[in-house]
Amino acid sequence: MEERVITLFHHSIEATMNAGEHLAPLIVEASEMIVHTLLAENKLLLCGNGLGGALCQSFCAQLLGGFQRERPGLPAIALNSDGISCGAIAHNHGGSESFARPVRALGQPGDLLIVISSDGRDSNLVQAIRAARDRDMGILALTGDEGGDCAALLDTHDIELRVPSSVAAEIHQVHLLSIFCLCDLIDNSLFGGYEN
Repeated sequence: MEERVITLFHHSIEATMNAGEHLAPLIVEASEMIVHTLLAENKLLLCGNGLGGALCQSFCAQLLGGFQRERPGLPAIALNSDGISCGAIAHNHGGSESFARPVRALGQPGDLLIVISSDGRDSNLVQAIRAARDRDMGILALTGDEGGDCAALLDTHDIELRVPSSVAAEIHQVHLLSIFCLCDLIDNSLFGGYEN
Protein backbone atom coordinates (compact mmCIF):
# COMPACT_ATOMS: atom_id res chain seq x y z
CA MET A 1 0.00 0.00 0.00
CA GLU A 2 2.83 2.41 0.78
CA GLU A 3 4.32 1.78 -2.66
CA ARG A 4 0.98 2.76 -4.19
CA VAL A 5 1.02 6.03 -2.25
CA ILE A 6 4.57 6.77 -3.42
CA THR A 7 3.53 6.00 -7.01
CA LEU A 8 0.59 8.40 -6.71
CA PHE A 9 2.90 11.12 -5.38
CA HIS A 10 5.26 10.57 -8.32
CA HIS A 11 2.38 10.76 -10.82
CA SER A 12 1.22 13.95 -9.13
CA ILE A 13 4.65 15.57 -9.37
CA GLU A 14 5.01 14.53 -13.01
CA ALA A 15 1.57 15.87 -13.93
CA THR A 16 2.27 19.15 -12.13
CA MET A 17 5.66 19.64 -13.81
CA ASN A 18 4.25 18.84 -17.28
CA ALA A 19 1.39 21.26 -16.80
CA GLY A 20 3.56 23.98 -15.28
CA GLU A 21 5.71 24.50 -18.35
CA HIS A 22 2.64 24.64 -20.57
CA LEU A 23 0.49 26.80 -18.29
CA ALA A 24 2.99 29.32 -16.88
CA PRO A 25 2.57 32.00 -19.58
CA LEU A 26 -1.20 31.50 -19.62
CA ILE A 27 -1.42 31.86 -15.83
CA VAL A 28 0.45 35.16 -16.10
CA GLU A 29 -1.95 36.29 -18.84
CA ALA A 30 -4.95 35.17 -16.76
CA SER A 31 -3.68 37.08 -13.71
CA GLU A 32 -3.37 40.21 -15.85
CA MET A 33 -6.93 39.68 -17.09
CA ILE A 34 -8.20 39.43 -13.50
CA VAL A 35 -6.20 42.47 -12.37
CA HIS A 36 -7.53 44.50 -15.32
CA THR A 37 -11.09 43.48 -14.36
CA LEU A 38 -10.57 44.49 -10.72
CA LEU A 39 -8.85 47.80 -11.53
CA ALA A 40 -11.81 48.68 -13.74
CA GLU A 41 -13.98 48.21 -10.60
CA ASN A 42 -15.65 45.11 -12.00
CA LYS A 43 -16.18 41.78 -10.25
CA LEU A 44 -15.48 38.10 -10.70
CA LEU A 45 -18.24 35.48 -10.92
CA LEU A 46 -17.06 31.89 -10.45
CA CYS A 47 -18.83 28.61 -11.10
CA GLY A 48 -18.12 24.90 -11.23
CA ASN A 49 -19.61 21.55 -10.26
CA GLY A 50 -18.33 18.99 -7.76
CA LEU A 51 -14.61 19.45 -7.10
CA GLY A 52 -14.58 22.29 -9.64
CA GLY A 53 -17.19 24.02 -7.49
CA ALA A 54 -15.11 23.45 -4.37
CA LEU A 55 -12.13 25.05 -6.12
CA CYS A 56 -14.34 28.01 -7.08
CA GLN A 57 -15.25 28.49 -3.43
CA SER A 58 -11.61 28.21 -2.38
CA PHE A 59 -10.54 30.75 -5.01
CA CYS A 60 -13.33 33.10 -3.97
CA ALA A 61 -12.40 32.76 -0.29
CA GLN A 62 -8.80 33.69 -1.03
CA LEU A 63 -9.88 36.69 -3.12
CA LEU A 64 -12.31 37.94 -0.49
CA GLY A 65 -10.40 36.98 2.65
CA GLY A 66 -6.80 37.35 1.54
CA PHE A 67 -4.19 34.93 0.29
CA GLN A 68 -0.83 35.18 2.09
CA ARG A 69 -0.91 38.79 3.24
CA GLU A 70 -3.28 41.25 4.85
CA ARG A 71 -5.07 43.23 2.17
CA PRO A 72 -8.56 44.45 1.28
CA GLY A 73 -11.03 41.89 -0.02
CA LEU A 74 -11.49 41.63 -3.77
CA PRO A 75 -14.99 41.41 -5.31
CA ALA A 76 -15.72 37.78 -6.16
CA ILE A 77 -18.83 35.62 -5.97
CA ALA A 78 -18.84 31.80 -6.13
CA LEU A 79 -22.22 31.15 -7.74
CA ASN A 80 -22.23 27.48 -6.74
CA SER A 81 -21.98 28.37 -3.03
CA ASP A 82 -25.69 29.28 -2.94
CA GLY A 83 -27.18 25.80 -3.03
CA ILE A 84 -30.74 26.99 -2.39
CA SER A 85 -30.73 29.35 -5.37
CA CYS A 86 -29.03 26.79 -7.60
CA GLY A 87 -31.59 24.17 -6.57
CA ALA A 88 -34.56 26.50 -7.07
CA ILE A 89 -33.32 27.59 -10.49
CA ALA A 90 -32.71 23.97 -11.52
CA HIS A 91 -36.19 23.00 -10.32
CA ASN A 92 -37.98 25.88 -12.05
CA HIS A 93 -35.88 26.33 -15.18
CA GLY A 94 -33.79 23.16 -15.60
CA GLY A 95 -30.34 22.25 -14.38
CA SER A 96 -28.58 23.83 -17.35
CA GLU A 97 -29.76 27.27 -16.14
CA SER A 98 -28.35 26.96 -12.59
CA PHE A 99 -25.44 29.34 -13.32
CA ALA A 100 -26.70 31.13 -16.44
CA ARG A 101 -29.53 32.88 -14.61
CA PRO A 102 -27.27 34.30 -11.87
CA VAL A 103 -24.78 35.39 -14.54
CA ARG A 104 -27.55 37.23 -16.38
CA ALA A 105 -28.84 38.75 -13.12
CA LEU A 106 -25.49 39.73 -11.53
CA GLY A 107 -23.08 40.04 -14.43
CA GLN A 108 -22.27 43.42 -15.91
CA PRO A 109 -20.21 44.36 -18.97
CA GLY A 110 -16.55 44.16 -18.01
CA ASP A 111 -17.07 41.54 -15.29
CA LEU A 112 -15.20 38.24 -15.58
CA LEU A 113 -16.70 34.75 -15.47
CA ILE A 114 -14.35 32.07 -14.15
CA VAL A 115 -15.41 28.50 -14.93
CA ILE A 116 -13.63 25.50 -13.39
CA SER A 117 -14.23 22.02 -14.83
CA SER A 118 -12.06 18.95 -15.29
CA ASP A 119 -13.63 18.12 -18.66
CA GLY A 120 -15.65 21.19 -19.74
CA ARG A 121 -18.73 19.19 -20.66
CA ASP A 122 -21.35 20.26 -18.10
CA SER A 123 -24.35 21.93 -19.72
CA ASN A 124 -24.80 24.43 -16.87
CA LEU A 125 -21.24 25.69 -17.39
CA VAL A 126 -21.76 25.92 -21.15
CA GLN A 127 -24.91 27.98 -20.58
CA ALA A 128 -23.08 30.19 -18.06
CA ILE A 129 -20.45 30.96 -20.72
CA ARG A 130 -23.18 31.81 -23.22
CA ALA A 131 -24.86 34.09 -20.67
CA ALA A 132 -21.55 35.81 -19.91
CA ARG A 133 -20.98 36.37 -23.61
CA ASP A 134 -24.47 37.97 -23.85
CA ARG A 135 -23.56 40.24 -20.91
CA ASP A 136 -20.28 41.32 -22.58
CA MET A 137 -18.17 39.68 -19.87
CA GLY A 138 -14.72 38.16 -20.21
CA ILE A 139 -14.25 34.44 -19.62
CA LEU A 140 -11.46 32.49 -17.93
CA ALA A 141 -11.87 28.71 -18.06
CA LEU A 142 -9.80 26.22 -16.09
CA THR A 143 -10.28 22.91 -17.89
CA GLY A 144 -8.54 19.63 -18.60
CA ASP A 145 -8.51 16.75 -21.06
CA GLU A 146 -9.84 18.08 -24.40
CA GLY A 147 -11.53 21.16 -22.89
CA GLY A 148 -15.02 20.01 -23.88
CA ASP A 149 -17.86 22.24 -24.98
CA CYS A 150 -16.69 25.02 -22.67
CA ALA A 151 -13.41 25.36 -24.59
CA ALA A 152 -15.26 25.34 -27.90
CA LEU A 153 -17.20 28.47 -26.86
CA LEU A 154 -14.14 30.55 -26.01
CA ASP A 155 -12.89 33.24 -28.38
CA THR A 156 -9.62 35.12 -28.76
CA HIS A 157 -10.43 37.53 -25.89
CA ASP A 158 -10.93 34.65 -23.44
CA ILE A 159 -8.28 32.54 -21.70
CA GLU A 160 -8.27 28.79 -21.14
CA LEU A 161 -5.96 27.12 -18.64
CA ARG A 162 -6.23 23.56 -19.93
CA VAL A 163 -4.36 20.90 -17.94
CA PRO A 164 -2.80 18.39 -20.36
CA SER A 165 -4.21 15.31 -18.62
CA SER A 166 -7.32 13.13 -18.75
CA VAL A 167 -7.06 12.09 -15.08
CA ALA A 168 -9.55 14.13 -13.05
CA ALA A 169 -7.49 14.03 -9.83
CA GLU A 170 -4.41 15.36 -11.65
CA ILE A 171 -6.47 18.07 -13.34
CA HIS A 172 -7.94 19.27 -10.05
CA GLN A 173 -4.56 19.31 -8.28
CA VAL A 174 -3.08 21.44 -11.07
CA HIS A 175 -6.15 23.69 -10.97
CA LEU A 176 -5.57 24.25 -7.25
CA LEU A 177 -1.91 25.10 -7.78
CA SER A 178 -2.89 27.39 -10.68
CA ILE A 179 -5.31 29.19 -8.35
CA PHE A 180 -2.52 29.67 -5.80
CA CYS A 181 -0.29 31.08 -8.56
CA LEU A 182 -3.07 33.42 -9.72
CA CYS A 183 -3.64 34.67 -6.16
CA ASP A 184 0.07 35.33 -5.71
CA LEU A 185 0.35 37.23 -9.02
CA ILE A 186 -2.85 39.21 -8.37
CA ASP A 187 -1.67 40.27 -4.92
CA ASN A 188 1.74 41.25 -6.26
CA SER A 189 0.22 43.28 -9.12
CA LEU A 190 -2.31 45.09 -6.94
CA PHE A 191 -0.39 45.47 -3.68
CA GLY A 192 3.29 45.16 -4.67
CA GLY A 193 6.26 43.02 -3.71
CA TYR A 194 6.40 39.24 -3.57
CA GLU A 195 6.26 37.69 -0.12
CA ASN A 196 7.91 34.34 0.60
